Amino acid sequence: MAVSARRLGWVTLDRPVAAVVGAVAVVAFGVLTPDEAVRAVDANTIVLLFGMMGLGAFLERDGFFERAVPILCEKAATPERLLGMIVWTCGPLSALITNDAVCVLAAPLLCEVIRRQKLPPLPFLLALATSANTGSVITLVGNPQNMLCASLGGLTYRDHLLVAGPPAVGALALNHAVLFFAFRRILRPRSLSPAENRGAESLMRPTTWAIASVIAGTAVVFTLGGHLAWSAVGGFGFLLLLRFRNGLGGVWRRIDWTVLAFFAGLFVVVEGFVRTGLPAMFFRAFPIERMSGFAGWLGLSGIFLFGSNIVSNVPFILVVRDAMTALPDPRMGWELLAVASTFAGNLTLLGSVANIIVAEKSKDVGGLGFWSHMKIGAPIALGSTLLASVWFYALS
Repeated sequence: MAVSARRLGWVTLDRPVAAVVGAVAVVAFGVLTPDEAVRAVDANTIVLLFGMMGLGAFLERDGFFERAVPILCEKAATPERLLGMIVWTCGPLSALITNDAVCVLAAPLLCEVIRRQKLPPLPFLLALATSANTGSVITLVGNPQNMLCASLGGLTYRDHLLVAGPPAVGALALNHAVLFFAFRRILRPRSLSPAENRGAESLMRPTTWAIASVIAGTAVVFTLGGHLAWSAVGGFGFLLLLRFRNGLGGVWRRIDWTVLAFFAGLFVVVEGFVRTGLPAMFFRAFPIERMSGFAGWLGLSGIFLFGSNIVSNVPFILVVRDAMTALPDPRMGWELLAVASTFAGNLTLLGSVANIIVAEKSKDVGGLGFWSHMKIGAPIALGSTLLASVWFYALS
């Protein structure tokens, strides 16, 4: 409750503090023993998050995003094309270095472009947040919920790419279309100011090529069946060795240690909640294993979509974990859970940490409001989930 309340500003505890204090309370009140609490923490997810943060930290330290934004403006030339380039750049990039990392790095730079170019902020902020969520569906390392589904459901990177890639690309196209038609009148044809483009540096430096090569190599190892968590840490470790002579200043401080603490505490808190028996009671009343046909896939998607917005997607995955074993095809059920819980992030402003990041970092240019986000995010989330339901039904 404290985690959700913090998102609405009801309490002063931030999410990591709430999760850690909650975990301590679960042990203190005897819901779990200390050993059970330790076993509740999914180490693979924590290690994978750490490795992906490390890879993203090297890109940030190299100044990749600082160079990318003015180059995007130069290539786009008009606001309409800039909108499209944000969707089709941030979406795929989120699949490689996680959606939260993309939003943390790109939001401040995008806000600077909005100020200098005197652009209406809402279309571009929404493009960043929604496309980062949508694009992160493509891979198992695109967001924390996918990482968790991979660990708990035994999913493989290559199989997920084949299953989730097509609906994710289709959802990005839908994402772009909804944004374009919603804002086509205020994105009237005009040219972006050339002042933003003068002296733009080359996007790819030698160091950038080295970092990109390691990230691409890590993705290849993922695809070939390498262990997700240790392959990610291996890529990060290789960059640490590669860049050792030039110093590692700024790399460690760019890793968000509070997120790791948050997830560790959250695993314990949710395991304690599961022990109460309430999730089991719910799934006895609404047996998801009886769902079949297209209506079954659609109904399952709906439960995943709205459940992820009620308690947040990562806790929901932990709550639904035991019920997934009763599905006729648990592996495909976990695949759908990864996809639908991520698309769910676009339903409301509070549905995704990526949304909150963009909203917080864009306050100076107007930010994102709950209803202004929902007017665009809800059609994107519902349309994307419907698209995924059709795709999974076709595969079944």
